[in-house]
Amino acid sequence: MTQLEESVRPAQERAVRPVRKKRTVTRILQSWQLYAMLALPLVYVIVFLYWPLYGLQIAFRNYNIVQGILGSPWVGMLHLQRFIDSYQFWPVISNTLILNVYELVALFPLPIILALLLNVVRSALFRRGVQLITYAPHFISTVVVVGMMVMLFSPNGGIVNQVIEVFGGQPRDFLASPDSFRHMYVWSGAWQTLGWSAIIYLAALSGVDPELHEAAKVDGANILRRIWHIDFPAVLPVSITLLILNMGSMLNSGFEKVLLMQNPLNLGGSEVLDTYVYRVGLASTVPQFSYATAIGLFKSVIALILLILANWLARRVAKTSLF
Repeated sequence: MTQLEESVRPAQERAVRPVRKKRTVTRILQSWQLYAMLALPLVYVIVFLYWPLYGLQIAFRNYNIVQGILGSPWVGMLHLQRFIDSYQFWPVISNTLILNVYELVALFPLPIILALLLNVVRSALFRRGVQLITYAPHFISTVVVVGMMVMLFSPNGGIVNQVIEVFGGQPRDFLASPDSFRHMYVWSGAWQTLGWSAIIYLAALSGVDPELHEAAKVDGANILRRIWHIDFPAVLPVSITLLILNMGSMLNSGFEKVLLMQNPLNLGGSEVLDTYVYRVGLASTVPQFSYATAIGLFKSVIALILLILANWLARRVAKTSLF
C-alpha cells in the first residue's frame, strides 16, 4: 500500500502544480499595484547594493580605466598589504576607533535616559514640547550644523570666544585642535540626534502594561524603582539590538561631517578611514582606485566581524540577539 501511494504521489503533485501556478498568477494580477510599488525598491537594491559588489574585485587588481575591470592585472592582496604596512595605518585606525567609541559611549545611553524620563512626565503639554525641541535638530542638514559650529566657535568673533573673553580668557581656535575636534563632533551629534533616537525607545515603553506600575505603587515602589524594574527591562531588548547594529558600524564615521570639520590643523585627530579613502581614491592628483577599494573592503570585513562578535556576546550574556 505504501509503494502504491508513493507511485501515485508524483502524479498528484504534477496535477496540483498548474493549479498553484494559476492561483499565484491570479493573486499577482489582483494585487499588481503592490508589486509595482515593490519594483522600485527592488531595482534600487539591485543597482546600488548588489551590482557594486561586482566592482569589489578591483581591490585585488591594478585597476586601469582603459583596460577595464577584467582587463586589469590581478595582484591579489597586494593593496591590502600595502595599506597595513603604510605609516598611515595605525593613525587612521586609531582616529576612527577613538571617534566611534567616544560617540558610542557618550551618545548611546542619552536617548534611553530621555525616553525613560519623558515616559514618567505627567504633563502632556510639557512632554510634547520637549519632544518637539529635541526632534527639531534632526531635520537640520549636516552642512548647516557645521556652519553653526564654525560661527559659534570661531576665534574671530565667535560667541563662545566672546564669552571666554568676557571672563578674562584668551580666544581659542577650537577647530584647530584634534581633541577639541572630537568633542565638538560627538556632542554636536548628540544635540542633533538625541530626540530622534529616543523615538524607538518611547515606542517600546508604550507597550508596557500600566497595571504593572499600579501594582508597583501599591507595593510601595517609588518612581526610580519603577523605572529600573519595569521600564528599563522593556527597552533592554531594543537597546541591545541597536547596540549590536552600532558595533557593525564601528568603523563608519560620519564622512560628510568629518570632512566639513576637517582642516590641516586638526588632521591628526580627524583623518578617519572614510576621509582617507576619499583622499587616496578621488581627491588625489593620481587617483588610486584599487588601493581605496581595498581599504573600503578591509573596513567592511572588520565591521562584519565586530557585528558577529557583538551578536554572539549579546546572546551569551543578555540572552538577546539580532540573529
